[in-house]
Amino acid sequence: MPLALYALTAGAFGIGVTEFVIMGLLLEVSADFGVTIAAAGLLISGYALGVVVGAPVLTVVTARWPCKTVLLALMAIFVVGNAACALAPSYGVLMAARVLTAFAHGTFFGVGSVVATGLVSEDRKASAIAVMFTGLTIATILGVPLGTWIGQHLGWRATFWAVALVGLVAFAIIALLVPKDERPADAGDWRADLAAILRLPVVLGLATTVLGYAGVFAVFTYIAPMLTRISGFSENAVSPILLVFGGGLVIGNLAGGRLADRSLVPTVFATLAALAAVLVLMAPGLRSPAAAVALTGLLGAAAFATVAPLQMWVLSKAKGAGQSLASSFNIAAFNLGNAVGAWAGGVVIDQGNLSAVPLWASLFPLVAIVIAWVAVSGERSAKRVTC
Repeated sequence: MPLALYALTAGAFGIGVTEFVIMGLLLEVSADFGVTIAAAGLLISGYALGVVVGAPVLTVVTARWPCKTVLLALMAIFVVGNAACALAPSYGVLMAARVLTAFAHGTFFGVGSVVATGLVSEDRKASAIAVMFTGLTIATILGVPLGTWIGQHLGWRATFWAVALVGLVAFAIIALLVPKDERPADAGDWRADLAAILRLPVVLGLATTVLGYAGVFAVFTYIAPMLTRISGFSENAVSPILLVFGGGLVIGNLAGGRLADRSLVPTVFATLAALAAVLVLMAPGLRSPAAAVALTGLLGAAAFATVAPLQMWVLSKAKGAGQSLASSFNIAAFNLGNAVGAWAGGVVIDQGNLSAVPLWASLFPLVAIVIAWVAVSGERSAKRVTC
């Protein structure tokens, strides 16, 4: 893989840290601003919604810019947003700064996916996307625990200063390694591109992404109470177990990319089926501590094994028209899935049935498989008619 690809990985690492590190700082933020933990938790939802809105908007605004210029501008927004988080005088300002930072997220991964696939040969495109997303998995394993530790010992504001510094380093690496390219990030007319994205095959692909990832976050959002209240682990044991989850993310991410390069459509179905199977097994498996650890790792692997195939699938359905916009929409779809899944898991928990969350969550990837099958069947029927 070319060095320029790892520059994208560095940017993905910084973005991954700022997205998830707030999960470990909710107590500190809520105490500092005098808000409830639930209100502090809305900083996660606000970020996700910022990605959903910002991804298509910024992609359209920067469509005529060269790809490298877009990536550098997004990292600048990222640095400014995290600095604003560190300086926020109130909860409302912190929420606004989080949303601003989130605007860079979707477009970075959207345009970055297009740049990544352009750096490699045809048979390594999905693997290139997986390498870029490795930055996100490493952020989960290393960046988030380190950011949490910094926040607990030096104050939560220090964490955001540290993340802003990571953004500056990523900016410099992208400026140095990503080749200069005067080609616009998306040379087409955004109205025509949007019309292309609203075609049924692309919409079905985006729906598959939303539902697949809703299943992941319906469980992952509440993994800590599941491990402590169902599996019987102490609170101190949760962080080491989440390292197993992070290791699964890395393995699944790279494996999904390699498999998608060999055969894209079967990999989409296989990874979604594997995710559904892991979620079904978690329902009874969480009652055994050993099984709970193993299944947490498998959940990480199954979750990120779907990322590169789903991203590549949507890109392939866009068929060259508005690929940056389609890619950004799919990143927004992942985050919409995060929000839907967290909400759905909370609904089940409110009914007093924490142990049933994984089983209910498995319905999301199963429905995603049905939608993917409808999309594939529709394309086959269209080909027969054309012939």
